[in-house]
Amino acid sequence: MNPPLTLDTALGDAVGVLKRAGIPAPAFEARALACGILGLSREAMLSNPGQPLDRAAARRFAVAIRRRAAREPLARITGRREFWSLDIALGPDTLIPRPESETVVEAALEGVADREAELRILDLGTGSGCLLLALLTELPASRGLGVDRSPGAAAVARANANRLGLSSRAVFCVGDWGAALDGVFDVIVANPPYVVSAERRALAPEVRDFEPVAALDGGTDGLDAYRALMPELARLLAAGGIAVVELGAGQQGAVARIAQNAGLTVASARSDLAGWPRALPLTRAGDRISYPDMKKKVGNRAVPV
Repeated sequence: MNPPLTLDTALGDAVGVLKRAGIPAPAFEARALACGILGLSREAMLSNPGQPLDRAAARRFAVAIRRRAAREPLARITGRREFWSLDIALGPDTLIPRPESETVVEAALEGVADREAELRILDLGTGSGCLLLALLTELPASRGLGVDRSPGAAAVARANANRLGLSSRAVFCVGDWGAALDGVFDVIVANPPYVVSAERRALAPEVRDFEPVAALDGGTDGLDAYRALMPELARLLAAGGIAVVELGAGQQGAVARIAQNAGLTVASARSDLAGWPRALPLTRAGDRISYPDMKKKVGNRAVPV
């Protein structure tokens, strides 16, 4: 009779599979999958590496490793991703939240003078709801609306709000950007699709093969969504409010010109940790963005592009 498979043996085998598949940091990924698939904490793995795995657990873990070796993202396999220290569930119609998108949250918060104020927040193309939910955790008196074309994405965002205890302040609906909306909002955020259509096939397999195309493809020049968004932002943004859109690499100038043509004032983009201009703050024409705590880092000057 074969001895039971132990966790450390399973992890060792998994690291070998992932290494042969060319997965970076195979040991980290194997441990992360063990946590996500087997429900183990990092402490439990370290304190009891020789713990046996029953057949069902071993099978689930082996399937997860094979999926990762086929370049399916870890977050797709576990169905979750941390964003702004929040546990965000995913669905097939939602992008995996990425650290660079936290730059959008940071830029929006820097433009808020009073975080205790009752602000109206709008998240266009909400996906998993991660941007809106992150803002609501930092703005406790505020309420928000998330809009997405995909019913599946809106349902995932709603479920995330429920699980995080934010459902009383967050509403999600299906719509085409802001076309069906009236009124104005104090804070608007958006992470639109911005990948150039012809370049999508050159993306990493984890993105190209497993992320929803509608959330990636920005058209021939990657700017289609910005052209649709900017007139809506100009219409929906309150006086004194701030809108922040995420940028793709090298898009700052083109997106700024689209925004200015729509009558918006453009401020300096905030860069992500890799140094790329990632989050572009916008205001209504004539307004200026004030960052009372971040002037040296970001500046409060509207700049021409």
